[in-house]
Amino acid sequence: MAQNEIIALVTGVGKETGLGFAVSQALMSQGMTVYVTARTQGKAEKVASLLNAAGMGTAVPMALDISDANDISVAATKIDAEYGKLDVLINNAAMTSPYGELAASADMEEARAVFDATLFGTWAMCQAMLPLLRKSDAGRIVNVSSGAGSHGDPVFGLTTGNQMGTSYAVSKAALNALTVRLALEEAESTVKINAVCPGFTATFEGGEAMGARPPHESATGVLWAATLPEDGPTAGFFRDGEVLAW
Repeated sequence: MAQNEIIALVTGVGKETGLGFAVSQALMSQGMTVYVTARTQGKAEKVASLLNAAGMGTAVPMALDISDANDISVAATKIDAEYGKLDVLINNAAMTSPYGELAASADMEEARAVFDATLFGTWAMCQAMLPLLRKSDAGRIVNVSSGAGSHGDPVFGLTTGNQMGTSYAVSKAALNALTVRLALEEAESTVKINAVCPGFTATFEGGEAMGARPPHESATGVLWAATLPEDGPTAGFFRDGEVLAW
């Protein structure tokens, strides 16, 4: 390992059309070595091969289900053994809920699954990776959130009557709260922790026709938070590098 090699891990990089793939590309364009993770090794190897074909940085495939405590432990042990640190953690993996899902009638088993992936899986990743991030000169955690979990987003926010599924929206609001608490706990370390809304992103068929922007455009805001300077913000919520209302 080169002394100045920057090591990143991105969760939820299961498909070429996803935000995780675009974020991994953006990190690699900065020369980073990126662990690209998916639920199965086969999926991780497929996306890593596509990323490495571009010739920028290095993508390392890793099977990682963030709802599996053993997977998370194995990942942390592997990174520690191979690099002894982690510089950037992008918590991108999440689960959506049905469009139009209502709080009063949501299936609670399905809602718990959304929280397990979106909130508790990310929480567990932060706990496991923080010891490695503290070994970095500039550890960065980016929790990929959503305007759906914001009280102030005028289009997708909690108070707009938007049809985004309730369990998805509430889990993202909880993720924002977790981001603040973790960041304040790390205030005396070099680790900065922020939540980023990538904006309305075309990660689904027909998305661009609905006005969603390509994933590579949304990835720029995540990259910004992943590469903040020493005097950059922490415990914040941003979209495209601009403060977004909680």
